[in-house]
Formats: sequence, C-alpha cells, structure tokens
Amino acid sequence: MRAFRWLILAAVLAAAAGWWITRARPLPADALASLAGEAARGETVFLAAGCASCHAAPKATEGAEGAEDKPILSGGQQFASDFGTFVAPNISPDPVHGIGGWTVAQFATALKRGVSPEGRHYYPAFPYTAYVRMRDQDIADLWAFWQTLPASDAPSQPHEVGFPFSIRRAVGVWKLLYLRDDWVMGGDADPQLERGRYLVEALAHCGECHTPRGPLGGLDTARWLAGAPNPSGKGTIPSLTPDRLTWDAGEIAYYLETGFTPDYDSAGGHMAAVVGNFGKLTSADRAAVAAYVKALPRPAE
Repeated sequence: MRAFRWLILAAVLAAAAGWWITRARPLPADALASLAGEAARGETVFLAAGCASCHAAPKATEGAEGAEDKPILSGGQQFASDFGTFVAPNISPDPVHGIGGWTVAQFATALKRGVSPEGRHYYPAFPYTAYVRMRDQDIADLWAFWQTLPASDAPSQPHEVGFPFSIRRAVGVWKLLYLRDDWVMGGDADPQLERGRYLVEALAHCGECHTPRGPLGGLDTARWLAGAPNPSGKGTIPSLTPDRLTWDAGEIAYYLETGFTPDYDSAGGHMAAVVGNFGKLTSADRAAVAAYVKALPRPAE
C-alpha cells in the first residue's frame, strides 16, 4: 500500500511538472512599449513575411482588397498536413472577429512565442518558428502598418484536426523540441548575406515549405532548404541547395522579381504569391536572398 501511495505521488508530481514545462510563455505586457512603429517600413515587413498570401480570403490573394487597395485579411484558406487541415484565421483589425483588440505585446507574443492573448498555444502551421527571429523594431513597424488595413467581420473557421493532435497543450512539448531563435546558417556574414539570412530564415519563412520535416513535423535543419513533399500531396517543393539549384544569383533575383525561370517556366501555386510580394521589395532585398541561396551548403547525406 505504501509503495502504491508513492507511485501515485510520483505520477501527480510528473503530471504537474509536465503541465508546468508545457505552459504558454507570453512576452511581458510592456514588450515593445518603448518602440514607435512606422507604417511605411511595416508594409515592407508585411510583404516580405507574406501575411496576405495565407490570410487573404480563398481565391482572393490578389483580388481581395479594401480601402486604398489594401488586402482584407479575413482568413479561410485551408492548408492540408499530415496532422489535419489548418484554416487561416481572420487577422484583420476587426476588434471582434480579428485582432483589432490586441496590444502590440500580444501581437509580438503571437509572432515570437506562438501564444494567443488567451494563453493558448498556436499550432505551428503559423510559422512562428521563423518569426521568432524577427527584430522587435520590425514587429512594431508591422503593427503600425496593420492599423491601416481594412477590417473584416468574417468569423474565423475552426481547424480540422483530430485527436490526439487536437490537444493544444501538447504543442508546448513540440515547442520545447523545435522552437529555436538561433540562425540555421550560422557564423559571421557581410551585410548583404546577413540581410538575405534575415529575409529567408525569419520574415519569408522559406524553410517552412522548402525543408523536409521529421515524424513530429519539426524541420530537419540538417537538410535545410533541401526540398520537401508538397503537403497537398501533389508533387514536391524543390530544393534550393547547390547540388540541385544551378541558377546563378542574377537568375534567382530575376525569378523573385518576375516569376520567370531561366528555362522559360513560371512560378505557380503558393510561390506565385511569394513572387508577387518579393516583386514589390527592393532589388537589393532580392539580391540579398539570392546571395543567401548561393551560400547554402550541400545537404547532409
């Protein structure tokens, strides 16, 4: 009987420890309070991060527009995965159905910690594993730009995720394994390569599609940008590593601007939206991404 009591106590303590280490960890309420955001700079962050590519209404990534031709982030696009289908929520400035009632600290917490204002873990279909590397000033600028966007009162739709993946608390364990803020391409970098690294690994979250994943859905950074199965089940996302992508830096930059490849093909699918965004960035930014891609090592065998 005594051994059984000790066993029960150990189980309770283990459960309490598990509950504690998987808790959500929001940023302090005064995070970014000292930073003044600038909407013009925030628009560049918005484009590089591809926010509208996922959160504009389905079939309206290019055409869903509101005041001053700005996108309406009403959500609704569906994203298939091995764990279920995730539905992009309404993140417009609507205070009821969107995120208009958030503070800048809550906005930063969502981006860098993957935690909602209610203290729930977001599923990593939201690429906070990349946004965790965002600079605070860029987040403040992005939030300032957000205030200029049109609101939508369209309700967010629930994800289609079954048990056991529907247990949000389990995402806390996933974060312990995979949420890191260090750079994949480490070491010192010149200003151009540093900018390219920031665009690829943080804002544009290129690894989310172009890097293969392990059984639990974490990115296999040993094969960084080495290509991956298409989550839709149709084909594969191509590799960007030098053993597979032979384009020179100029050709990569031109593709990001126009969507045209050296072989006279053109971008399609979600990549078309990426090109639509990068075509509005500066030529220096596109050249920085090209420099980063050309600096990639061959993937591990």
